Amino acid sequence: MAAVAGESWKSELAARLGRVMPDAEAWAHLPLIEDIRELKAAHGAVVVAHNYQVPLITAGIADFTGDSLAMAHFAAQTDADTIVVCGVRFMAETAKLLSPARKVLLPAPEAGCSLAESITAADVRSLRTRYPGVPVVAYVNTTAAVKAEVDVCCTSANAVDVVKSLGSPRVIFLPDRYLASFVAERVACEVIPWPGSCEVHDRFSAEDIYPYRGTGVRVLAHPECPPDVQAAADFVGSTAAMIDYLGAARPDRVLLLTECSMADNVLLARPDIQFERPCNLCRHMKTVTLDKVRDALRDGRCAIDIDPQIAERARRPLQRMVEL
Repeated sequence: MAAVAGESWKSELAARLGRVMPDAEAWAHLPLIEDIRELKAAHGAVVVAHNYQVPLITAGIADFTGDSLAMAHFAAQTDADTIVVCGVRFMAETAKLLSPARKVLLPAPEAGCSLAESITAADVRSLRTRYPGVPVVAYVNTTAAVKAEVDVCCTSANAVDVVKSLGSPRVIFLPDRYLASFVAERVACEVIPWPGSCEVHDRFSAEDIYPYRGTGVRVLAHPECPPDVQAAADFVGSTAAMIDYLGAARPDRVLLLTECSMADNVLLARPDIQFERPCNLCRHMKTVTLDKVRDALRDGRCAIDIDPQIAERARRPLQRMVEL
C-alpha cells in the first residue's frame, strides 16, 4: 500500500507541475524532491519559500509559500527544529530574528538582494544625524544590521498604515525609493526616501504595458515598480495583495509586473488564468535549487547566525510593526 500511495503522490505532483513545465522535466525531479521530503522528516524541518521561487520548490518541497514576513511568521509558529529558507539572505535573517532558538538554513548563502544591499547600518546612522528626531521606517527587505538602526519595520502591504501610525510630520523611509513614493501619495506627512531599488522591478516601464491596453488584459504591478508603471497599472500591491486581487476579480488574462515565478506559482492554483509576459527573473532567487536544499538539510550547513547584540536591537522594530 505504501508503494501505491507513493506513486499516487508522485503522479499528483507531476500533474500539477505539468501546468508550468514539460511532464518529463517534472518527473525527472521527483526522486530529488522525495529525498528532500525524507530529509525534512528526519531532521524535523520545515521549508518556507518566497513567492518568487520556482514551482519545483514551492509545490514540491515547501510547507509554506508567501512573502518574506509571512514566511518568517509561519516558521516561528511551527514546532520545527530546523527552518529552511528558500529565499535570499535578508529573509533568512528575518526568520532567525523571529525564531532565535531554531536552526535556520539558507541553502544558497550567496543569495543576496540588490535592494537590501543598497543601504548599510552606517547609512542609517548618517540619516539620523542629518534628520535628528525624524523616525525611520525600514522595509523588511533590509539586513538585520540595518533593522537594528531603525524605529519600525514595514512590508509593502502595510507600509502606508505603519507610516500613518507614527503621527510624525516627517518620516524617513528606506531603502526602496519607489515604495517610498507609493507611500508618500497616500499619507499626509513628508516622506524622505532612500534611493534604493529592486533590480527586478526597476527594469519595468510603462512601455511594457502599452501593448496590452484595450486587449482585456488586467495589469498588476508591485509597488517596487517605478511610478510610471504604477500609474499605468490596473492594480498596485504586494505579492499577497496581488493573489487576493486575482481571487476576487477573477480576470481571464493577466500581466503581472513582478518576478516571473510569481505567475507560475499562481498558475498552479489558478490554471484558468492566462498570464502574459513580460516578467523579470531575480538572479538571486534562482540561486536556490533543489540540490542545494538537499545538501543543506543533509549536512546541516549554511546556518544563519546573527550577532546577539544586533539581533536584540533588530528584533524590536519587527515586533513594533506587529504591535501596530
